[in-house]
Amino acid sequence: MADYITTYSKVHFTPLNPKPEDIVIRDIAHPLSLLTRANGHFPQFYSVGQHSIQCAKEAAARGYSQRLVLACLLHDASEAYLSDITRPVKKNLPGYRDAERVLQNAIYQKFLGSVPDEEEAARIQHVDDTCLYFEFLHFAGEKLFEKPGEMSSEADFSQRAFAEVEAEFLQMFLTYREDVIE
Repeated sequence: MADYITTYSKVHFTPLNPKPEDIVIRDIAHPLSLLTRANGHFPQFYSVGQHSIQCAKEAAARGYSQRLVLACLLHDASEAYLSDITRPVKKNLPGYRDAERVLQNAIYQKFLGSVPDEEEAARIQHVDDTCLYFEFLHFAGEKLFEKPGEMSSEADFSQRAFAEVEAEFLQMFLTYREDVIE
């Protein structure tokens, strides 16, 4: 068995040894639109792609920099190559967390020019946790944290077509990437 996966765009990608030239945005947008949040335990389909879009919209609504908005859009991009693992399981898999960190940093390096610093990472995590809280409140009626962050954006928990989510993800990427690169 090979050490690579064949991506949507037919790249032979080695998740445990990512090469920048093999990281393709379509290979991130497409699978994230198809991967379900909460391991499929919500009453309707809600994708990692939708969550990523919501995180980017939340960062923009908070007035964060274009770079941070793009970072929020990409914060789960490694899951396109590794899959999504629920937090209670992930925290007990140090090897997975290491692989995820290396891959996520390679993605940030390619598309942001550098890995988010400690302050940026804290903001990304806060946006992620805030969106997670309101997803679980909406879909499961569960409050995951005692003190959730406040949402600055309008949450969209509608069930959406995969292709629509993929297209919106790609459009947001192109818009914010252009602003970050300039």
